Amino acid sequence: MISRTLLYSLLLAASLINASKAAPFTPKYDAQIVETLRAQAANPAARELRAMRTELRKNPQNLELALHVARRYIEQSRAEADPRYLGYAQAALAPWWNLSSPPLPVLVLRATVLQSNHHFDAALADLAEVLRQQPDNAQAWLTRAVILQVRGEYAEARQSCERLRGIVGELVLAMCMSNIASLSGQAPRAYETLRVIFNHSDTASPAEKIWILSALGEMAARLGKVDAAEKHFQDALALGNPDSYLKGAYADFLLDRKRPAEVIDLLNDETRADALLLRLALAEQVTSSANLAQHSAALKARFKASRMRGDTVHRREEARFTLHLLREPEAALQLAQANWEVQREPADARIFLEAAAAANKPDAARPVLDWLARTRLEDANLAPLVQRLQSRGS
Repeated sequence: MISRTLLYSLLLAASLINASKAAPFTPKYDAQIVETLRAQAANPAARELRAMRTELRKNPQNLELALHVARRYIEQSRAEADPRYLGYAQAALAPWWNLSSPPLPVLVLRATVLQSNHHFDAALADLAEVLRQQPDNAQAWLTRAVILQVRGEYAEARQSCERLRGIVGELVLAMCMSNIASLSGQAPRAYETLRVIFNHSDTASPAEKIWILSALGEMAARLGKVDAAEKHFQDALALGNPDSYLKGAYADFLLDRKRPAEVIDLLNDETRADALLLRLALAEQVTSSANLAQHSAALKARFKASRMRGDTVHRREEARFTLHLLREPEAALQLAQANWEVQREPADARIFLEAAAAANKPDAARPVLDWLARTRLEDANLAPLVQRLQSRGS
C-alpha cells in the first residue's frame, strides 16, 4: 500500500486535529472540500474536484485553492492506494514546489508527498524548516513522528508525539503515543490505553474511528488477541467507506487465519491498487482460482514498470510477490534487504525473515533479529520466524 505502514494516517492531520478539538469547521468559500468521498466519475465530490482543478488551471497562482486541491489528492491517494494522485497533488503545487523557501503550508504538503514516496530525508528537512518557523505546527509534528516510526527510530518518534501535548486532543495524542509504544516493548499497555481512551471518546469522527480501529486491530493481532482483532476490524468495516489501508490490514489478518475466501470477497473489485491486488492474488493462490494467472501477470508487469521509473515505494510488496507467488526466495531476499534499508516496521521485518528462511540463509536475517531484540517488538507472527532462524543459525 502507499506505505501501508503509515498507520493509515496520522497524516490525515488536517481533519483529525480539527475533529479532536471538537471545534466546528466553517468552509472559507463555497467550493471548499469539507469531506472527502471515494472519487467516482458521477459523484458530487468528483465533480467538485474537477471544478476546482479547472479554476486552478485558470489561476495557478491561487495558493489557497492549490492547497485545497493538493490536500484532496493526497487524501484520495491514501483512500485508494493510488500514487498517481500524489503526482496530481505535486502538480497543483507546481508554482511553489521547487522553491527553497515556499509558504509553510506548501512545505508541509511537500513533505507529505515526499514521505509518501519514501523520500524521508527530504521530507524531514522540509518539516524541520516548518517547525523552526512554527514550533506548534501539529501537522508537521505528526508527519515527523510517522516518518521516524516507519524508519524504526522510536525514541525520536516519541519525542515528536510528546510535542503534540496541548496542541491536539487526547485521542490523537493517545494514538500517536500508543502506536510507538506498541512497537517498542510496551504493546499490552499501549493497546489497553488506546482502547480505553477510544471507548470513552464521544467526539471521534467516522474517519478517526476507522483510523483508530484499524490500528487497534493490528495491535491486537500482534499480541495474539485474535478475537479482539477481528472485532476491531469488523467494527471499522461496519462504519462504511473503508479505505485501502483498512482493507489491506484486514486482508492480511484473514490470510494469517487461513481464510482466503473472505479475502477474495473483500478485495474482488480492488484490482487497481497494487498492494490490494497482491493480497487478492495470495488468496487466489490458496484457492486455486482461475483468476490467479491474470492477476499474477498484472502484478509482475506493474512491479517491472515501477523499477523502470525508479519507484521503490512497493519494494516490500514486490518482495512478498517474489517469495510467495514467484517462489524465488533469493530474489525476494534481495528485495527485502533493500526495503529494510528504507523502512523498518513489523511487515518489513516479516518479509525479510520469511525470505531469509526460505532461502536457507539464517545469517542474512541477523540485522532484523538484532533490531527486534533492541526494540523489544512484540509480534505473534514474527515469534516463530525468529525462533526458526535462531535455531538454524546456532
